[in-house]
Amino acid sequence: MKQNRETAARGSSQAGPIGGEPVRFTRMGVVETLSLGFTYMSPLGAIAALLPLGLTTAGPPSTWWLVIAAAGQLIVALVFGEIVSQYPITGGIYPWARRLWGKRYAWLAAWIYLCALIVTITSFTQFSIPYVGSLFGFHPSNTQGFLIVIGLLLLALALNMAGTKTLGAVARIGFYAELVGVIGYGLYLLFFKRNNSFAVFFDAMGTGGGAPYTQTFLLAALTGLFLFYGFEACGDVAEEVERPGRSIPRAMILTVVCGLVSAGMAFVGFILASPDLQAIVDGKITTDPISAILDSAVGPAGTKIFLAIALTAFISCVMSLEAALSRLVFAFARDRMLPGSKYLATLSKAATPRTAMLFACAAPVVLSIVVLIAPDSLPRFTAFAVCGIYLCFHMVTFAALRMRLKGWRPAGDWNLGRAGLAVNVIALAWGVTAMVILTRPGSSDLGFLDRWIVVAGLVVVVGSGLLYMAIARPWGKSDAPAGDALEVAAEMRAARARSATSVVDAA
Repeated sequence: MKQNRETAARGSSQAGPIGGEPVRFTRMGVVETLSLGFTYMSPLGAIAALLPLGLTTAGPPSTWWLVIAAAGQLIVALVFGEIVSQYPITGGIYPWARRLWGKRYAWLAAWIYLCALIVTITSFTQFSIPYVGSLFGFHPSNTQGFLIVIGLLLLALALNMAGTKTLGAVARIGFYAELVGVIGYGLYLLFFKRNNSFAVFFDAMGTGGGAPYTQTFLLAALTGLFLFYGFEACGDVAEEVERPGRSIPRAMILTVVCGLVSAGMAFVGFILASPDLQAIVDGKITTDPISAILDSAVGPAGTKIFLAIALTAFISCVMSLEAALSRLVFAFARDRMLPGSKYLATLSKAATPRTAMLFACAAPVVLSIVVLIAPDSLPRFTAFAVCGIYLCFHMVTFAALRMRLKGWRPAGDWNLGRAGLAVNVIALAWGVTAMVILTRPGSSDLGFLDRWIVVAGLVVVVGSGLLYMAIARPWGKSDAPAGDALEVAAEMRAARARSATSVVDAA
């Protein structure tokens, strides 16, 4: 049957462009797959970007958002693991939603994911600017910051263009750099340079301006929610992974767990080592508080080493983000779902989606021009990106729950058995809670649009996607199988039963 041919072809080593001959992808092992997801998540980059935000918003207790977000996202990773084990297909969110629900639903989920990924890449490259400046000893102007961003995007593109082996190797280097930077420095600061007690993690230190602390704490949610996505990137390259049905679920789970351990150690270490924590919380050290802490703890040389490691992590993260976006665009185009699908779905001789890679670099460049013109727009973009990612994540968990209620029992090599339904319900409840937190209005002192910027961004993206769907009807151009999770699961179980019977007969 058609859907079985797609599952067999795209879940193994065979995949190809529209109307083309199958090609053989270069394979990544579980370590490279874990490294890709981990560097996409980038705890080190998140520390550089989010530690100051969390401290100035809600003080040291904002660190608890790491634990909260990791617990919720680990449950989501369990659900995704079951899905990708049955459907190890390049593109992640898009093919999962298509096979669990249908083409129209999948198109909208993938459109939101695509927009959110473009914004995520743009935001993350912008966060690298002060650290590049600190490493090389200057304070970047807006124009210099823009050039740093363009250079980082082009370097990541070049690494992706070099092929899957290079992608896996650089991801592994980034993984080791992340571990050295976050765990090594975090433990050193914790054990040898501690200036504050653990009690500070229960001390708001004057944040909130007299408002109830619960409200203040919710404002710092981005500290954890921004960090704990990226594990889905392990599934975005499913057709380039050895034994994806087993390897990818494990890599997703390990990505979340390793992210919590490493980021937690670093947050704790940096906060406890701060010589003037109150000044950071009060916003008096705004340029680069991480370097300020390190200068007092390890001196200029140790600070430069950390910044070099951080830059390595930024490069690896942007490379992983571009890889994830390019695979999504490729999967979308392979099913004729995008304008220019014929070109975006082409593969190079090395079996990499080079045209899609060019798009994955060019789109953030365009958005970076907007940030150059309006620098104050960056926090708004970032908040939208996080909420957009969570929305499309939970379009998938909702589709999975709907299919389970119809009788679907995931039939991949990795599944949760009878616990799957309960885990799915909890994952969806967590996602709804996270999105409610992210879409809460800002301070009453802000204008209407600024207060509701996340909701406004979602309305624009979802509205534009629905408008394009109404005009172009892209789902009608694809003959890819959809909504077949029940049928495929039944056939996979039947195939296993036949195989087991053949083994017994042969014995």
